[in-house]
Amino acid sequence: MFPGAADEREGTDAAADADRGDANFVVVGAPLDATTTFQPGTRFGPQRIRTFAEPFDDYDHRTGQHFSDLGVVDRGDVRAWDDVPDYLEYLTSTLREAVWNDAVPLLLGGEHTVSLAGARAVEPDVFVCLDAHLDLYRAYDGNPLSHAAVTRRILEDVDAVEEAIILGARTGSEAEWERAAADDVTVVPPEDVAGWDPGDRLADRDVYLSVDIDAADPGFAPGTGTTEPFGLEPRELRDIVHTVAPHADGFDVVEVNDRDDGQAAALAAKLVREFVFSNANG
Repeated sequence: MFPGAADEREGTDAAADADRGDANFVVVGAPLDATTTFQPGTRFGPQRIRTFAEPFDDYDHRTGQHFSDLGVVDRGDVRAWDDVPDYLEYLTSTLREAVWNDAVPLLLGGEHTVSLAGARAVEPDVFVCLDAHLDLYRAYDGNPLSHAAVTRRILEDVDAVEEAIILGARTGSEAEWERAAADDVTVVPPEDVAGWDPGDRLADRDVYLSVDIDAADPGFAPGTGTTEPFGLEPRELRDIVHTVAPHADGFDVVEVNDRDDGQAAALAAKLVREFVFSNANG
């Protein structure tokens, strides 16, 4: 269970008080680890994120809120299997149930491919993503559902999505950069992220926010599949979450694995909490 959330799986009194109709935020783990191209281990991501959230205080001084008062329910993991299209369809239905009950889904990855399920469930106008990579391949190694193609899939296969804003990207193939030059993609390089201001760009629009933990410099989050130097500092990720969360109807943090001492998972867990506090605070 994510610390401070009601555990719906256990039938606890807290879960009874925060049933499906009353939850404001719904945590769902998606331990998919099917297309990782370098260091595998994202199957361990959801549980590591929950584990490394344990020492965080319930109270948030910045917003004056307690995490445990904000109606967060943890529905556990959607166990992954090797049929990725089928898995994504099932995961979408799970997340869509939360959306239909007016809750914000909080998806814990798992590889970045699971963000496609999140976007399908939320059907946002704008997909905002913190990521080291463009993830704009048409297909990677012949697979259009690779984690390296997820932003393109969201742009081209989720009808509601009008544009993608990729913050912190610092690498991509020539073909990906060509796709990124289209009008429906904005790329903000790492050196410009701290000064990024969406203005009224997100106002009155449905937004989905995805955090690929490799957006952070690997010195801060080495536990991820494809590390890329010259990345963001944790405070820069936090500030983007603070900026976007009040507009967002869905959130995920992905690509955490078990290849470090918990740095990536701790950062991911903290960003989940920062999203919840900021979204609830408006």
